[in-house]
Amino acid sequence: MKKRSVFLIIALIVIADQVVKIFIKTHYHAGESHRVLGHWFQFYFIENEGMAYGWKLGGELGKMALTLFRLAAVIFGVFYINKIIAKKYKRGFIICVALIFAGALGNLLDSMFYGLIFERSSILNENVAHIFPAHGYAGFLHGNVVDMLYFPIIDTQFPSWFPIWGGQDFVFFSPIFNLADASISIGIITIFIFQKSFFKSNSPEVKKEMEAEAIANDEMTVS
Repeated sequence: MKKRSVFLIIALIVIADQVVKIFIKTHYHAGESHRVLGHWFQFYFIENEGMAYGWKLGGELGKMALTLFRLAAVIFGVFYINKIIAKKYKRGFIICVALIFAGALGNLLDSMFYGLIFERSSILNENVAHIFPAHGYAGFLHGNVVDMLYFPIIDTQFPSWFPIWGGQDFVFFSPIFNLADASISIGIITIFIFQKSFFKSNSPEVKKEMEAEAIANDEMTVS
């Protein structure tokens, strides 16, 4: 698979992710929601201080650590993608890695820059944030990730006789996420499902390289 094609996939995902996030941030106040397709697909704007699907690390240090981890993962991803392209890994695996990389990069951009380039969105006074204000709502590396995709496919209550959760609300699927999160999830799940196909056999070029390395190792052992 050509490097140009891989980075085109990454660019398209990152651009689409950022366009949707910037639109939501500048048109919705925090907590605002609108139906897209019936009740089961909504744009529901929240800001996420932590990881995908609302998982968090504690406090400002945790947030800084998460952003730096994302940055390290993206830097590593650049080298890893170049490596698997050069070694001619299977196209499906390369695309999956590209999806994961694009998602990580999309959320990293939020964490690094959104605190600098946006006002704070408020749920109390229904304030819609402006882009490029005189002062942003947070410093470098302390921005919040914008989430908006909400799929409450099932929205009901547990029956009263149900153990522990009887009478409580039940929503499936309750997490609110973004295109970057979806890209990461699709990449990881696809690798998990098709791992045998992806790693069962390599291309002739990779086989030759592995054989050459084996011969070289044997020669070094003998000498």
